[in-house]
Amino acid sequence: MMATKHWMRWIATGLITTVLAVGAPQDAANAQTRIKDIVDFEGVRENLLIGYGLVVGLNGTGDSLDSAIFTRESLVGMLERLGVNARDDDLDTDNVAAVMVTAILPPFTTQGTRIDVTISAIGDSEGLLGGQLLVTPMIGADGEVYAVAQGPVAVSGFSAQGAAESITKGVPTAGRISNGAIVEREIDFELNKVETVRLSLRNPDFTTSRRIAQAINAYLGGPVAQSTNLATVRILVPDSYRNNAVALITDIEQLRVTPDTIARVVIDEKTGVIVMGENVRINTVAIAQGNLTIRITETAQVSQPQPFSETGETVTVPRTQIEIDEDSDKRLTVLPQTVTLQELVDGLNALGVGPRDMISILQALKAAGSLQAELELI
Repeated sequence: MMATKHWMRWIATGLITTVLAVGAPQDAANAQTRIKDIVDFEGVRENLLIGYGLVVGLNGTGDSLDSAIFTRESLVGMLERLGVNARDDDLDTDNVAAVMVTAILPPFTTQGTRIDVTISAIGDSEGLLGGQLLVTPMIGADGEVYAVAQGPVAVSGFSAQGAAESITKGVPTAGRISNGAIVEREIDFELNKVETVRLSLRNPDFTTSRRIAQAINAYLGGPVAQSTNLATVRILVPDSYRNNAVALITDIEQLRVTPDTIARVVIDEKTGVIVMGENVRINTVAIAQGNLTIRITETAQVSQPQPFSETGETVTVPRTQIEIDEDSDKRLTVLPQTVTLQELVDGLNALGVGPRDMISILQALKAAGSLQAELELI
């Protein structure tokens, strides 16, 4: 009986140890990021397309042919290609608008595939609602035609006006055509025949680049991956993945690493948005914040004589009230060295500062050399 209890206790202890050993890496893995979410694979990329076309069928909201000369010439050229002589000074219509057509060609898109296009007016058109885009060739950066767009334009915004008031919602001069372009030319790229796969980090960092290379080498069991710089990891395709780079990429992109980031404070002065990374630190510094506010209020007061009085007259007597707020309740706050992000925010909030004043304080800390982080203004 004692021997049985001893073995049961040993088995239970082993099971608990096994559960903890298996559970710990799982929790750590859940806190990491997949490689596919932080890198781009060389050759697997989108391509930008652009075209110039005409939208017709507008209900009087098109370009004015007198001011939009490019619309007039485009309309005349299109009609002449269709056998219509439109070289007339009296040509006048407000149902046509010149537009720019843009689209993104996904990687490995085959001929005949449909893609979405975006339409944007370039003249003085008031709206593209109800318009129809005519056949528009779409070219790439090399000048070759890769797709042709045509179809009805879907516009989410609208504009309406009366004699004394007008209202506009959204952007009526921009629209979209779902599956509005047909791919006519493919971009050749034999991914399975490559002998080297290069990974491009979306947020370049030496530490992250090295961690990715180490994770790949540990998975493949050999030194096939090398971090060449802070933005690139080069992988030699192993013999087991020869002529099957797709399988290699599929296996690699599921590996998890912990990205490293530099200490950075991003400030958008237009909107007052402040974003601080967790590694932001400051040296010992004293901060005081206060503003002198002067309020002047004018309240006119009417003075008039008593009823039935034959003397005096009604006059307006000015009354001025001046208030001065020196923010005397604000105190000098000392922030100790190696303050964390949470402590920094708590300290600034204790001063009662708003986002605008906080931007000035962060800029002053950087100028004083106390902010150990990169300050980026956008």
